[in-house]
Amino acid sequence: MGARRALKRAPRVTRVARVTRIDGVDVLRGLAIVAMIAYHFAFDLRYFGVTHTDFEHARSWLGARSTIVTAFLALVGVSLSLAGTRDVAFARYLRRTARVAGCALLVSAGSYALFPQTFIYFGVLHCIALVSLVAWPLRTRPLVATCAGIAVVAAGLALANAHFDPRALSWIGFMTHKPATEDYVPLFPWAGVVLIGIGAGHWLHARAYAPIAVLADAPRWLSLLGRHSLFVYMVHQPLMLALLWLVVARH
Repeated sequence: MGARRALKRAPRVTRVARVTRIDGVDVLRGLAIVAMIAYHFAFDLRYFGVTHTDFEHARSWLGARSTIVTAFLALVGVSLSLAGTRDVAFARYLRRTARVAGCALLVSAGSYALFPQTFIYFGVLHCIALVSLVAWPLRTRPLVATCAGIAVVAAGLALANAHFDPRALSWIGFMTHKPATEDYVPLFPWAGVVLIGIGAGHWLHARAYAPIAVLADAPRWLSLLGRHSLFVYMVHQPLMLALLWLVVARH
């Protein structure tokens, strides 16, 4: 009976393309994707003049954005911890990071076409691509990564200097005011969230991912979203903008 209970609690894993995935991690990423799509849909409604939501100042929307970004970046750290526990080759990881960097450039180009004055020059994908490389050496050192992450978050929240306000340096953080851009995720404090995610990933690994095993029972489409999060990230906004243009702008 005890063995049956233990089996029930064990996290479900899925073998895809010779890579064992943790369903709970994919579902968490899928939930973050759903939250992001909902946030962007609300933003698009304002873009077309349907609503007048104050994304820049309303605490609820600022909190929602911070929660979504935190989820994505923490899961990047968890993925790094998986690379460490599974001894993933750097060349393979570098190819994945290069895809993220390429998508970040596409986001910059697309946002420049729509918002030339406030285009995205260092958003969430830019941050993920850079921090993925910087954090790679700490993927197998959870304690060091966690301590460094806490220090980075604390520094990013506590320190500010006008020298970091120009666009050339604002991507680092420490600015005195948010620059005019549609998405802004500077290294300080956000790189710290990735580093803390490495520690969280190793904590989950030491427990055989049992704390998130229940998520394996979530609808399969959530884990599918999580597995293909980069693709969904890239296509959801063009699709939503096109559909809203058809429904709203033409009526």
